[in-house]
Amino acid sequence: MPASKIPLYSALVANLLIAITKFFAAGITGSSAMVSEGIHSLVDTANEVLLLLGIEKSKKPADKQRPFGYGKELYFWAFVVSVLIFGVGGGISFYEGVTHLIHPTEIQDPKWNYIVLGIAFLFDGISFLTARKEFRRQRGKTPFWQAVKSSKDPSTFVVLFEDAADLLGLITAFLGVFLGHHYNNPVFDALASMVIGCILTFISIILLRESRSLLMGEAIDEEALQQIIKIIEGDESVKSVLHHRSMYQSPEEIILALNIIFEKELTTTQITTSITRIRELIQTEYPSIKHILVEPDSVAT
Repeated sequence: MPASKIPLYSALVANLLIAITKFFAAGITGSSAMVSEGIHSLVDTANEVLLLLGIEKSKKPADKQRPFGYGKELYFWAFVVSVLIFGVGGGISFYEGVTHLIHPTEIQDPKWNYIVLGIAFLFDGISFLTARKEFRRQRGKTPFWQAVKSSKDPSTFVVLFEDAADLLGLITAFLGVFLGHHYNNPVFDALASMVIGCILTFISIILLRESRSLLMGEAIDEEALQQIIKIIEGDESVKSVLHHRSMYQSPEEIILALNIIFEKELTTTQITTSITRIRELIQTEYPSIKHILVEPDSVAT
């Protein structure tokens, strides 16, 4: 089921506006947690841009250099986004916290922090609900973690996890600002920044694992594969499917390679006709299988 770009655009607009307001509040109050949150939102903004870039690049038609197309561009940019969350978002946030722990700065007036955090929570909440709605549409009745692991569209679950990290980071930043101001101890603010860095790192590890798996090439799920084999072996010219290999190029583009044992009495012309018929049957049922490579074999081994 094709994914909607609405969660991406929603997150892009929200994160850009929130990043500006967070840096504004950090500049006024000197809050380390707010600086980390500003960095967090800025990285998220860049992530949405990169994912949209990946989607557009993945639509580029096949050419001599890429005979199977550019579908994996989306998976590459999703991997880059995961690295950015870890290296830039998590790393700088943690470093910012350590710096303020060594050289503490007291928060003078937390009012702006609270205002910005409230606005950010509202917009990030809307973005999170939009991403969750899209992800729920795609996964149907599949359990959440199973859907994340089996999803072939990183643009949806990356935004979902980003927004979840945003909300957790905002809660952490609020606690750091509140406790730091209440107890007149800037250590709380610095620790909040370090915790935000750890949250981003944890989210990044999950996304890196999933993005890496997609980039390396995942196969069609077993249920769909058995249905495809059933379609093939239901053809009167086919004796059995000897081997099968498949790989996702993009969420809506699959390569399927088949080694099929045809009935011995068939001529070359008949086998060619059968292969064409089998391709049409499979692509009618599974239109996302764009490339079907068939190697005939008349003898079972």
